[in-house]
Amino acid sequence: MDFRGVVYNAARDGKLKRLKVFLEHRCKDEVGQLVSAKTHGATPLVMACRNGHYDVAQYLIEKCGADIEQPGSVVFDGETIEGAPPLWCASAAGHLPLVKLLVGRGAKVNSTTKTNSTPLRAACFDGHFEIVKFLVQCGAGTSKNIEVANRHGHTCLMIACYKGHIKIAKFLLALKADANRKSVKGNTALHDCAESGSLEILKVLVEHGTRMDVDSYGMTPLLAAAVTGHTHIVEYLIGIPRLVSRKEKIDALELLGATYVDKKRDMIGALEFWKLAMTERYRTDAPIISKPSPPPAVQAYDYAREISDPDALDELLAEPDEMRMQALVIRERILGPAHPDTSYYIRYRGAVYADAGKFSRCIELWNYALDMQQSMMEPLNPMTQSSLFSFTELFSFMIGEEGRQTSRGRRVPSVQRETLTAVFKKAVLEVRLGKQMLDKVPPCERDLTYLNRVLVITLHLACLLTRETPPEGSEEYTALHKAVYELVRINAKGKQGRDALQLTYSKDAALVGRYPACDFPSPHLTTALLKAGADVTARDVDGNTALHLAALSHPWRPDLATALLDAGAHIDAVNKEGQTVETLLKDKYLYDAVNPLKYTTLACLAARVVRKTHPLERVPKHLLSFVQMH
Repeated sequence: MDFRGVVYNAARDGKLKRLKVFLEHRCKDEVGQLVSAKTHGATPLVMACRNGHYDVAQYLIEKCGADIEQPGSVVFDGETIEGAPPLWCASAAGHLPLVKLLVGRGAKVNSTTKTNSTPLRAACFDGHFEIVKFLVQCGAGTSKNIEVANRHGHTCLMIACYKGHIKIAKFLLALKADANRKSVKGNTALHDCAESGSLEILKVLVEHGTRMDVDSYGMTPLLAAAVTGHTHIVEYLIGIPRLVSRKEKIDALELLGATYVDKKRDMIGALEFWKLAMTERYRTDAPIISKPSPPPAVQAYDYAREISDPDALDELLAEPDEMRMQALVIRERILGPAHPDTSYYIRYRGAVYADAGKFSRCIELWNYALDMQQSMMEPLNPMTQSSLFSFTELFSFMIGEEGRQTSRGRRVPSVQRETLTAVFKKAVLEVRLGKQMLDKVPPCERDLTYLNRVLVITLHLACLLTRETPPEGSEEYTALHKAVYELVRINAKGKQGRDALQLTYSKDAALVGRYPACDFPSPHLTTALLKAGADVTARDVDGNTALHLAALSHPWRPDLATALLDAGAHIDAVNKEGQTVETLLKDKYLYDAVNPLKYTTLACLAARVVRKTHPLERVPKHLLSFVQMH
């Protein structure tokens, strides 16, 4: 019987009577072990505090000696919070009696989670005002403690402003909370109000003299409100005399118009804001503020240029596509290519075109957004990953549905090889840059999650690319294998130390579920990787070669095993568990499809004998790895 699970479940569900029956006849040491043990990452006390079971928590603390500072993992709004102390859990969940109980028993009011979030910040997040006041009274309200920020640099005041909790915001300001404090990305509490639409709190901050500062993207709170479409915030800020300049007002109105086009799908509303901006540019009682010289026209935008003539604005309503391109051009000018929203809305517009069956327009826009992301963002950025994944889904859909009619009456065209190759090369570039970035990080600190995902996405693109191999000797054939060779040459390794060839046999490589035009493991991709020089003897952290992973894959593919063996894989290679491909297959039959004598050399047999009869330290260094393999 799992005693720890019984205690955990009783505490989680508030079953005090059951808890007492189970624990009261046990010795002190056993009780201590049970209440300190973690199930699903949390102790019984953590779960009792998370779920508001006062009597259970009191019993665990007073009768069982539970550690009131021992943290655990809890889930709030679908997000797992690591290293959360019991007081943090009770504060976040809004259980004031429990908060008082824990503080009364000596809980530290400024203890933090792994992300450096305090109980005070947790209470501010969901607006638990009484808990905020109590924690402040108990020591969390000093000038030092009230400014403790989480790992993103977000303070208690910032989160209260973002979540719209005006009573808490006013309370924190009365305690002299720094309203101009900046997060890691440079945003202030005023930015948070503008982004969330909390006008009432924003007014309070302005009254406190909060500065209109810029964040790391150069965004003011005014622009932040415009890009999120909070018209009431924009109108309030531009209505305050001397708070913003004329240029800032014009940019905000133009950006708000772009947001109305793409986010609110309100063309008439967008046109009104653009007209207001144009009127401000050409006021007769002030110097004219002309639009900057236009950059070179972009093919992805259908060579659209910003309209600078007031009379030409009305004509846009008759050209919806032209208006959509205006929104993209305006947004790129004001936000710049580095801002995530610039590429996000380009991708959004491309997706709308794809839904309408205009696949070529979608691909143009997505390529433009991907180029922008790769030039402006750090390697392995989640937005770049998302762009590459979207391409994978799009190409899979087009290949699977080629020639069929869409719901809009258009036929799905074929994917051009040059188009697929171009995106694949960009994915390979992302893998290379990502590996170079991670190589600079100490091995113990590397997080391979993003590199693994980009590598898997790249392999799916490679799988689509190799579905139809061009005639040998042709330019297309050479270009294909050169592109695959570039991926192999990088020798990037994802989770569990698996390279490109090994990942094609990994369960984690199942990526595109909706449109599975390419199944893993793939014979044509395997052939291309082997031809490009993939190492069939490479091992992951468990000592598995691609052949081992092929034996573990479902369904078992003897043809792929043969391809690996023909390329030099060792049929008798052992992993760290001493298993060969034969022992891994269990009830499957290796020898029905593969003749082991064909793939067993005298060197292999000799290595087995040496492994059994000689200490490894006596084996010459140049033979050691070969002997250890068998």
